[in-house]
Amino acid sequence: MWLIAAVGSALFAGLTTIFAKCGIRKTNSDLATALRTVVVLLSSIIMVILVGSYEEISNIGGKSWLYLILSGAATGASWICYFKALSIGDVNKVAPLDKSSTILSVLFAIFVFGEMNHLVVKLIGIITIGAGTYLMIEKKHGAEAKAGRAWLLYAMLSAVFAALTSVLAKIGISGVESNLGTAIRTVVVLVFAWGIVYVKGEHKQIKEIDKKELIFIGLSGAATGASWLCYYYAVQNGVLSVVVPIDKMSILITVLFSVMILKEKISKKAVIGLLLMCIGTLAMVFAG
Repeated sequence: MWLIAAVGSALFAGLTTIFAKCGIRKTNSDLATALRTVVVLLSSIIMVILVGSYEEISNIGGKSWLYLILSGAATGASWICYFKALSIGDVNKVAPLDKSSTILSVLFAIFVFGEMNHLVVKLIGIITIGAGTYLMIEKKHGAEAKAGRAWLLYAMLSAVFAALTSVLAKIGISGVESNLGTAIRTVVVLVFAWGIVYVKGEHKQIKEIDKKELIFIGLSGAATGASWLCYYYAVQNGVLSVVVPIDKMSILITVLFSVMILKEKISKKAVIGLLLMCIGTLAMVFAG
């Protein structure tokens, strides 16, 4: 069951990026992140009510609270960086680098959680994903190079925080119902995201948001909510070094839609890189 949940997580995660890109063409990326987090939280709360896990909140220990909060903060930081990168870079370049957080997540799983089974295959997978990511990030020249460095930095930071999120969440939801854990983390993300918006004075732009973009921001939030519910169920009940790579396969959906819907161009070199990322990911899935 947790494998099915992991696949669902990948599908909804892929849609999240496309919806988000459509929603931040004119809208400030920080503000868009804060708005979509509201939708994610509503989705999480509805699920908690449906399964009745809200009754367990009093049983959560101090350690779990700490790691859930830290995981939420890492997620908020990852989102802020990711959507900033999306707002200034192409989806088919930003998404692969963000998904390279798989490498860090699997390394953490090996060294922190002792998931040592099929270690050689996992290491080969890590190298393959790294090579694929490198090929998908094409070098730019002139004016494009300056813009390129900006999205590259934000995408790299997004990947680092995303990897920390997986590890902290794995520790934090030990003994905590997955839907309840997701809702708690989302509250932290909400506070984090809106805090940044208010500090930077970007909340004043809410009335200026294009209605069409607002719809896409909402759809992005809904897709994220669905992805999270699937992902954290899989993390809690499955093997982290297998769940994370499956989730990162959303890159296929993201790149496909970036070409079909957003009309972004992808080179042969990038296609090879995408294939390498997929091969490396599948290698780690079967190794798990």
